[in-house]
Parts: sequence; C-alpha cells; structure tokens
Amino acid sequence: MKTKKIATYGLLVALAFILSYVETLVTIPFPPVPGMKLGLANLVVLAALYTMGGKESLVLSVLRIVLVGFTFGHPSTMLFSIAGGLLSWILMLLFMKTKWFSLVGVSIVGGISHNIGQILVAIYIVDNINIAYYLPYLLITGAVTGTLIGILGAMIVKRIKNVQNT
Repeated sequence: MKTKKIATYGLLVALAFILSYVETLVTIPFPPVPGMKLGLANLVVLAALYTMGGKESLVLSVLRIVLVGFTFGHPSTMLFSIAGGLLSWILMLLFMKTKWFSLVGVSIVGGISHNIGQILVAIYIVDNINIAYYLPYLLITGAVTGTLIGILGAMIVKRIKNVQNT
C-alpha cells in the first residue's frame, strides 16, 4: 500500500472517529426514537465511497465502527452499528454503481438502510417483532439525516475531486 493511501486512511479514520465523538455530545430531542444520531461519521464513509472506492470505504467504515465501539460503547452497540453500517454500505455501493441516483439519493438510501439494519438486529436479539414500531420514525429520520449528509457529502466530494485534479 502506498504511503499516500495509508496517510489518507489514517486521516479519514481519525476524522470519522472525531465526528462520532461529537455525536456522543449532541443529543437530538426526538421522543419517539431514543438515541437518534445524525450520522456525521457516515459523511466520511460517503466521501470515501465516491473518491476512493468501495473496498476502501468498507475498510474505513468497519475500522471506525470498531474503534468507536470499543471507545464509547460496548459489544451490543458495536453489533447494532456493524449491522447498520454493513447494510448501508452494501446498498450505497449498489445504488452508486447503478448511477440512477445522485450522491444525495445514495446517502438517503444509506441513512434509511442503516436504520433498517439496526432494527433487524434489535428484533433478532430481543426476539420481539414489536420493535418494528420504531421503523416508520427511523425511516423518516434516516431520510432527513441522509439528505443532510448527502448535501454536505456532495460539497466535500466536489472539493476532493478538484484537489485530486490539480
């Protein structure tokens, strides 16, 4: 692996880690869905997906989830994050490759699918389908946060590509 690529990974993992930490400090008061997050670290994964590629963004996402899980959470938190992160990454990669959706559309898919992945794991762990009650709220919040992350991500990707072309 080239030195520049290793340095880029290091910077992106650090940035995603810092954004995850910032999210632990910010509480979104949305009573129907406790613990809702903006998904700021997904901004880094989205930018990596569009500028570095699928494999690289997957490595970045998994590293971030594991590091944040060990630092700020516990194994169950990591399990939910891995489930949401992997489903989100798979669908974002597929939707990006189809070229039917803009970066913002791909981000919305990522936000929604992340929540679906977490709900599926919760239903399995708790063995109670009634947890799906949260799903409509999570789909709405995933779409809203996915839109915001996508708009920011599009601006970042544009700047990264401008820097890469100079």
